Amino acid sequence: MIIRLGYVAMSTVVKNASPSKTMTLTSFSKLLDREAAIRKLERLGAENLHNTLRLLRHNRAHDIMVFRFSSRLIPLIGHETLADWDPIPTLSAEFEELGSYAKKSGMRVSFHPDHFTVLSTPKADVLQKSVEDLERHAAMFNAMGLGMEAMCNIHVGGSYGDKEKAAKRFIANFSTLRPEIQKRITLENDDKTFNARETLEIAEKVGAPMVLDIHHHAVNNEGEDAVDLWPRIQLTWASAQIESQEVGANALPPKIHVSSPKSDKDPRSHADYVEVGPLLAFLRGIAPITPRLDIMIEAKMKDEALFRLMEDFKEQEGVTVVDQASIEL
Repeated sequence: MIIRLGYVAMSTVVKNASPSKTMTLTSFSKLLDREAAIRKLERLGAENLHNTLRLLRHNRAHDIMVFRFSSRLIPLIGHETLADWDPIPTLSAEFEELGSYAKKSGMRVSFHPDHFTVLSTPKADVLQKSVEDLERHAAMFNAMGLGMEAMCNIHVGGSYGDKEKAAKRFIANFSTLRPEIQKRITLENDDKTFNARETLEIAEKVGAPMVLDIHHHAVNNEGEDAVDLWPRIQLTWASAQIESQEVGANALPPKIHVSSPKSDKDPRSHADYVEVGPLLAFLRGIAPITPRLDIMIEAKMKDEALFRLMEDFKEQEGVTVVDQASIEL
């Protein structure tokens, strides 16, 4: 099994390269010239996109081929006070440069919209905002020139007092999304509500690939073994592999999320680094049936956590280092 490691949005190694510089609504409102205020937001957006490109260059230098973009690339986008503002065309050159670099480098990139983007909600206004948010993420991918292999990962959402009804609502609302949006979505199990088995069942019904978070599974399960669920989870990626166009045939392997508990008292929060033992036990369990796998590291120390995990892997029996961010098991 060939395994590639990636990390989320920001680097702790590259300095002064935040991809999510922002402006508060209060600060925006204090600027009397609205057009000048909007131009300032767009300049911040351009800076965030430039810093993201710096991170991709850093990643390429270290063989990191899996990366999640920040969902806060453009400050205040989608806020109701700026409903008539669409900055994506204004920033088209920056988006195109970013996407071109990702494609040229063969990188797998994704988004993970914030927790308020939920399709299980019973509230029409929340659903509308959620759909609009998914549309914006797709528009950014399109501005980058990226195909369906660039995906948005979301959770099923809340149960709102009745998990069965919430699941049915999710499925119904998912079916109303535009086909492009449906094809760009992956579903992830969460740490409190929809566990891995429940998320898998929904993913199978809507035809979306499932991203298994093994930390979430450890703190939210009904006794299921993640390794036992894996054959079905892996099958959900079959359609995504067919849709992958930009980075080669069958180039989109399954993806999982990894992190370690912050402490025994706070098992749901993420630690700075990833403990190699539990992760390796899972990987060895799925290796016989899994040719390739991508791992998104969600540890607090970002790329530093990735580099430390690679060092830990070097000490493990049966692990061969392929490059700076990949191993063979």
